[in-house]
Amino acid sequence: MIAVPHYISPQEYLAIERQNPIRHEYRQGLVYAMTGGTDNRDRIAFNLLKIIDNHFGDTSECRFYSGGVKVNYEEQFYYYPDAFVTCDPRDRCDRYVKRYPKLIVEVLSASTQAFDRGEKFNDYQKLASLEEYVLISQDSQRIECRRRTPNQTWETVIYEVRDRVFLNSINLMFDIAQIYRGLDD
Repeated sequence: MIAVPHYISPQEYLAIERQNPIRHEYRQGLVYAMTGGTDNRDRIAFNLLKIIDNHFGDTSECRFYSGGVKVNYEEQFYYYPDAFVTCDPRDRCDRYVKRYPKLIVEVLSASTQAFDRGEKFNDYQKLASLEEYVLISQDSQRIECRRRTPNQTWETVIYEVRDRVFLNSINLMFDIAQIYRGLDD
C-alpha cells in the first residue's frame, strides 16, 4: 500500500472519495490507493457472497456488502473490506459507510496480507460490534477465522482442505471447497 504523502482530514477524504473513480482507503490522516485484484480474488469474494446470500434469503435483518462499501471507526479509518455483514439498524442510515459490522472478510494477496493480518486487524478490533474477522487465502484452501471471545480476547480457528467452515457470527456452515469453486490455476 502506498500512501498519499500528506495529512488530510476525514471530511476531505470523504469529499474526494465520492468524486474519484479509483477507490482509496483512509487511515489516521493518510490515504492509500487500492491495489488491483486478481480474477481468483474476485471469484473467491463472489463465492462467499453467494453463500451468505443463500443463507440469509429474503427474511434476514442482516445485510452483506462487497468491496464497494466502506467500514469506518470514528475518524481513524475508512476501509473497503472484501465482504462484511452488519445486522445493526443504524447501518441503514448511510449508503456509503457502515459502522457496526459483525463479520468482516478480507481475501489475502501478497501485497496486502501483512497489513490485513496486522495493523488492519488491530484497527478492526476497535469496532465493538465486530465478532469475527476472516482471512481467506488465494493460494491454497485455507481460511483463518479470528473470533472475539466473551472476555474480549481473540481466538483463531484455521480451516483447510476438506474442512467445513463455520462462521459463528452469522451461524453459517459450508464446505471450504465452495469458496474455491471455479478458480483458475
